Amino acid sequence: MTDAERLSLFESMPVRTAVRRQIVPAVISQMIALIYSLADTYFVGLLNSPVQTAAVTVTYSSFVMLTAISNLFGVGGASALSRALGKKNIGAARDIAAVSFWFGLVAAVLFSVLFALFARPILYLAGATDETWTAVIGYARWVIILGGPCTILSTLLANLLRAEGNAKAASFGMSLGGVLNILLDPLLILPQFADLGAAGAGLATALSNGVSAAYLLCAALSRRSVLSLAVRRLERTRLYLMRILKVGLPSALQYALTVVAIAAQAKFVSRYPTEAVAALGIVKKLDQLPLYFSIGVSSGLLPLLAYTDAAGSYDRRRAAFRHGTAISFGFAVFCLAAFELFAEPLASVFMRDTVTVTYAAAFLRRMVTAMPLMSVAYPMIIQFQAMGRVRESLVCSILRKGVLDIPLLFLMDALVPLYGLMWVQPIVDLISLSVAVVLYLRIRRKEQV
Repeated sequence: MTDAERLSLFESMPVRTAVRRQIVPAVISQMIALIYSLADTYFVGLLNSPVQTAAVTVTYSSFVMLTAISNLFGVGGASALSRALGKKNIGAARDIAAVSFWFGLVAAVLFSVLFALFARPILYLAGATDETWTAVIGYARWVIILGGPCTILSTLLANLLRAEGNAKAASFGMSLGGVLNILLDPLLILPQFADLGAAGAGLATALSNGVSAAYLLCAALSRRSVLSLAVRRLERTRLYLMRILKVGLPSALQYALTVVAIAAQAKFVSRYPTEAVAALGIVKKLDQLPLYFSIGVSSGLLPLLAYTDAAGSYDRRRAAFRHGTAISFGFAVFCLAAFELFAEPLASVFMRDTVTVTYAAAFLRRMVTAMPLMSVAYPMIIQFQAMGRVRESLVCSILRKGVLDIPLLFLMDALVPLYGLMWVQPIVDLISLSVAVVLYLRIRRKEQV
């Protein structure tokens, strides 16, 4: 992207057009990422084995941790990079990109090594049992231990590319991995082909994310990109690393706490029949549709919000936030209606087992009520990060996934065994959004002074 194109997008293009230019590619890449995540559950579900489907469910919480690490450096780096561009400091933007990439790579490798050493206690804590262990470790070995670094780098690089205004390249790179995963899943999972079961789904994900990371790396190294991954730029690490970590920490912490919340929920559900665990896995895939859409909107908004805030264009920042959030909220309401009406048919797409489908439909109808709240809360947190408001974003992130979940799991399971667990997220999202609105209104009053 040329400097003129970047300036037009961030400074002079009509707000609605600029928002759509940023969020459409980001949403498309998130939708494809969701499709290949659903593909794992769908093709494993064709085996009609609750044990195999439960393996994907149990490993999901650890997979989310990969996103936490990528966001620590990707979201933090993207916000800092866009703010540097908003101040017309190209050199700082290049330094920030290099620091984000290399420290993200080191963190990715370190996480995979530590997970390999402690896989058994981690996965049993997340809900694995003696019955499901073989399938769980077969899937986790590929998805987390061997494929984890590529997953982290692909998300990190996509964030950095969007931060410079190159949303199309970021979208194509993420989409490339998604399409490849969809093609590989049936070949590696199903008995008429490689017959690897859940392990085949993990292998497909690892290979796909490897291809995605390779493409995005090439895009970042392109002459048209403002990014730099040169090792020599690490000389300025002391100047930028804490800035990146401070902004990225709330997003990373939210995902890290999501790991705890998901693992805790799976652990609670694991005390019930295996079909209930499999059903939870199906529902966690279905309710990701509005979540991934909101993440796509928020990821697209972040560079625009950060650039305009750093440039002092507060009215433009607020207009972009309102338009993006309205799109996110509208889609979430549509999903709420669709999931409430068609819970059983949607669940049966992934599993023919009647008991599992019954559980899944009941879970979905409860959990999806949180989606409209989440569709506003998530962009609100991203806006705080774009503004460099670490305290506000940290408070909302911790509230949304962290301090409230586990106490509420105990309370709701005691009040309404099993099904009460599915009301926890709607309650948490309502509290988090309420706090976010209060904090934002305080900031707004200060801006008007």
